[in-house]
Amino acid sequence: MRIEGRARVDKRTKDLTKRLEPGEIAIINHSDLDQVSAESLLEKKVAAVVNATTFNSGRYPNTGPLLLSVAGITLIDNVGSEVFDRVQEGDVIEIEDNNVSKGGKLVARGLRLDSAQIQAAMDKSRLSLTDEIEKFAVNTLDHVRREKDSYLGDLKLPPINTKFSGRHTLVVVRGYNYKADLVTLRSYIRDMRPILIGVDGGADALLDERLEPDLIVGDMDSVSDKALKSGAELICHAYTDGRAPGKDRLDEMGLECKLAQAGGTSEDIALLIAYQMGAELIVAVGTHGNLIEFLDKGREGMASTFLARLKVGDRLVEAKGVNQLYRSSPKMSHLLILIFAALTTISVVILKAPPIRLFVNTVFVKLKLFVGW
Repeated sequence: MRIEGRARVDKRTKDLTKRLEPGEIAIINHSDLDQVSAESLLEKKVAAVVNATTFNSGRYPNTGPLLLSVAGITLIDNVGSEVFDRVQEGDVIEIEDNNVSKGGKLVARGLRLDSAQIQAAMDKSRLSLTDEIEKFAVNTLDHVRREKDSYLGDLKLPPINTKFSGRHTLVVVRGYNYKADLVTLRSYIRDMRPILIGVDGGADALLDERLEPDLIVGDMDSVSDKALKSGAELICHAYTDGRAPGKDRLDEMGLECKLAQAGGTSEDIALLIAYQMGAELIVAVGTHGNLIEFLDKGREGMASTFLARLKVGDRLVEAKGVNQLYRSSPKMSHLLILIFAALTTISVVILKAPPIRLFVNTVFVKLKLFVGW
């Protein structure tokens, strides 16, 4: 099968997906492609994905490649970093078998993967998962010892204008199934009107549901310009050494932000902000909580997440996966009741209208005379 399309080239997959158009070919450098990145590629209706490195290194069973393959997207594995020198953004390239060509000239060769090969690699990687769990646990405990002091006290927060006290807060993170979970929570959001916090790309998920984020917290690297200009209060995550890479982007855009300096992840910071500012209940969507999700994020431990959740305690409700908990379907009895109620309402309206009532009475009288009553 031969595929031809315009190439989009970037070593950072989340930057590349912002530029992708349907039918184009993504050239990436993403070892152990994670599920969230794969879902972003799917949403863009990409024709094929060419990876300079390997889709599955064997460390753990990442699901991203299988998700793409099952959807019918062509995957070319491990073509080498030279592809970034030979293919430029916007070049028209062709994929046939294991080969990537431009203008009839071979520019890269890898391995064309199918679902069976990907599944076999995932099964094999599960055998090494025990070693990963051990390393992950050791790293987590080591970081807990070193980071605990920064989490036992309050964060040093800048003045925040949004009033949290006594209100629910919904924190949306760009994690597994975050969009589907957010859709499921529509009625909760409508009824409770919680404060809405988007963690980086989580802010775009809120906008997609026609919801305006009150705060955007994060490194500001995977959130769109549209979200940043939505009027939300911007809290830029600064690391313990004072670095705040996201601030440079906001400065270039002429947007004001406040810095929250702390270790850990941006989603941890968002939860702690809501807690420290007095939120009555914190509902989290898309947060990371298991080994595979943390490995997908490239993290070797979860100390900050563990400590943040210990501190937030029973104020936190994890809404992760809520879309799979219950799916209602209309029943025939409900439909019949609806039809009966509609017919009854229409009948009452018709009979109460004077002209229609007079017409019905006239017809009834004529019918009586006709049959001789």
